[in-house]
Amino acid sequence: MAGLWFDELHVGQVFAHAIRRTVTETDNLLFSTMTHNPAQLHLDAEYMAGTEFGQVLVNSVFVLGLMVGVSVGDTTLGTAVANLGWDEVRFPRPVFIGDTLRIETEVLELRPSRSRPDQGIVTFAHRAFNQRDELVAQCRRSGLQRCRPPAS
Repeated sequence: MAGLWFDELHVGQVFAHAIRRTVTETDNLLFSTMTHNPAQLHLDAEYMAGTEFGQVLVNSVFVLGLMVGVSVGDTTLGTAVANLGWDEVRFPRPVFIGDTLRIETEVLELRPSRSRPDQGIVTFAHRAFNQRDELVAQCRRSGLQRCRPPAS
């Protein structure tokens, strides 16, 4: 188990995740078609060449999923009960094919569950940066996390 128990987390804790990921055309194409998103923004290079971006934009929902997914190994793998929601999802800069993303996660809030004494609610801030250290995505995510089991 790589994740941390609820009681091992502390407010202000920051994880600089070691996994970095270069986004490929295949990532964007497969994700956009699997989710039935036919937007020219994600699939039509000729159309996008005539826009202010000049190239295909990577599907932002893929970027959100990648940002949260990269965080799992260091934070919630094996200790999460459920994802409770995403808030304040923002994409301040576009992600392009070939961009390499790095992710960091910060623990914002911790609250023991009132109805589940062996679990707590954690609020994370996830942030994704491209190879130029520009913030390209961010969100707040709340999850239900297990506490460390009592010693037997």
